[in-house]
Amino acid sequence: MTLNKLRGPLLALGLAGCMLLLLLHPEAALGAALRGLAIWWDVLFPSLFPFFVISELMLGFGVVHLFGALFDPLMRPLFRIPGSGGFVMAMGYVSGYPVGARLTAKLREQNLLTRVEGERLVAFTTSSDPIFLLGAVSVGFFQNAALGPCLAIAHYGSGLLVGLLMSFHGRKEEAGAALGSIQAQETPRSGKPKHQNAGGLGAAFASMAEARRRDGRTLGELLKGAVQSSLHLIIVVGGLVVFFTVLMELLNRAGVMAFLFSVIGRFLSLFGFPGGLAEAITSGFFEVTLGAKGAGNAAASLPFKAAAAAFILSWGGLSVHAQVASIWNGTGLRYVPFMAARFLHAFLAAGFTLLLWRPMMEASPALARLWTPVPALYSPASGFELLCLLLACTLLLSLAAAAAGRLLRLLRRPRS
Repeated sequence: MTLNKLRGPLLALGLAGCMLLLLLHPEAALGAALRGLAIWWDVLFPSLFPFFVISELMLGFGVVHLFGALFDPLMRPLFRIPGSGGFVMAMGYVSGYPVGARLTAKLREQNLLTRVEGERLVAFTTSSDPIFLLGAVSVGFFQNAALGPCLAIAHYGSGLLVGLLMSFHGRKEEAGAALGSIQAQETPRSGKPKHQNAGGLGAAFASMAEARRRDGRTLGELLKGAVQSSLHLIIVVGGLVVFFTVLMELLNRAGVMAFLFSVIGRFLSLFGFPGGLAEAITSGFFEVTLGAKGAGNAAASLPFKAAAAAFILSWGGLSVHAQVASIWNGTGLRYVPFMAARFLHAFLAAGFTLLLWRPMMEASPALARLWTPVPALYSPASGFELLCLLLACTLLLSLAAAAAGRLLRLLRRPRS
């Protein structure tokens, strides 16, 4: 109770301090704002905006419902989420944060997800996009193309492990809701058609057609709404990036960042990690791009620098957390499970990087030749190609899981 009473005055005091620093250092604040704006315009806008628009169109045409019916045999037993989570997972891994949170919020608005399922889904679909991880971090910040596969396996592999662990989240809440509502067994959620449970390709296309009929908008209306909604979201993302860039600059001018560097450096030294990683981890706590760049320039050995980069990429930075929180507004999703999942993902990714370092980096010459950057590899079109590949692989796994389930049911059927 006391903490809740102090929260408002402390927040007001902090904002007043930021305003004072802004008045004392206007030139530094302006320079930081321009840097944040450049990051948004040069990187985030061209990479995220097309995915925002396309995902909105797919929702309007019922494509997500189609994939939801097809992916259900894979996603529900593994992650305890509906099949539409497979589409969100593919989109989130290809396009990066905060696309996974955006699609999760849209599915929640359409009653295709319960609150617990939404929290599970966004916990492991909030990740870095491969173009940024392989191109900007590995090649740009570390200048080591062979580092890309190690970072990618650690980052996405630990993300899937977080998804498996998050399947245990909210089971008591779901059990209580199931006992309190008998009708939920007949119709799990209002936005999901009854015939979707029948399985098969025909039922999947029927689900897509019904979703398209319920939407009812023409192509022009869909496109207009998708562009308007995506522009609103990308502007919010840009504003948060600029805000946190300015905030970090003001904290640096006030000496707060130097104090945090010292504290985190001593904390790292207690556990045997190089204190030179303190600046990168502290910066990455606020903003992922600055933290990853700092990890590449840190005064430490390469394995620890890579582990720090994996930690920062998986945590995402408070800037990404703020973007996710703004997208969630009105959906009822809770922030604490998301934050816990981000911490878990960060520590798992750092640990996996150190474990994979010796077996993977011993083959670094071959990997370096394999991952040598070429223009086609890091072009925006490569993101859509990777999305198609992930969807195809997930579909094949889902069909295999469905076939295995039917075979097991046939084997268990009592013989007459």
